[in-house]
Amino acid sequence: MAERTPTYAYEDFIVGSEWSLGSKQVTTEEIIDFARQFDPQPFHLNEAAGKASILGGLAASGWHTVSMFMRMLCDAYLLDSTSQGAPGIDFVKWKHPVLAGDTLTGRTTILEQRLSKSKPSLGFVKMHHDVFNQDGTLVCELEHTAMFSTREPVRP
Repeated sequence: MAERTPTYAYEDFIVGSEWSLGSKQVTTEEIIDFARQFDPQPFHLNEAAGKASILGGLAASGWHTVSMFMRMLCDAYLLDSTSQGAPGIDFVKWKHPVLAGDTLTGRTTILEQRLSKSKPSLGFVKMHHDVFNQDGTLVCELEHTAMFSTREPVRP
C-alpha cells in the first residue's frame, strides 16, 4: 500500500488565515460516559444536579469540551497534515458551559509561523482556536504552537 501524501504542510498555515473546524453535536450519553470515566462530578452525570448547579443543565466537563475540540481539529485538517504534535498548550479557557444538545462549531486562526533553527524541515505554527455553541456563544478558547513538517525538505 502506497503512503498517502498529506494535503496540508507547514507552508499552508499562513499567518492570518482561518480554518473552519466543522461542527459537533453534543449528546447526553457522551457527556455522562466521559464524566463516569474521567470527571464524575454530579453536574456532569445527572440532569437534575446540572440544573441545580450554576451550569444550568447537564454540562460537559471542560476536559470533555477540549476532547471534542481535539476531535473537530483532527477531522477538519490535522489528520490530513504533516503534523508532528505540539510541545504544549499556552492556555485553555472555558468561557461558557457546554450542555447536552448543544452543537459546537469552531475556527482556528494562525497567529505566527517560523521554521526550526535546528531542524529546518520542521516548522512551528502558533494557533488560536475558538469553539462556539449553536447560539454563537464562545464556550472555549485555546492557544498553542503546533509542529508541522515542510512540504519539501529544506537543506541547511
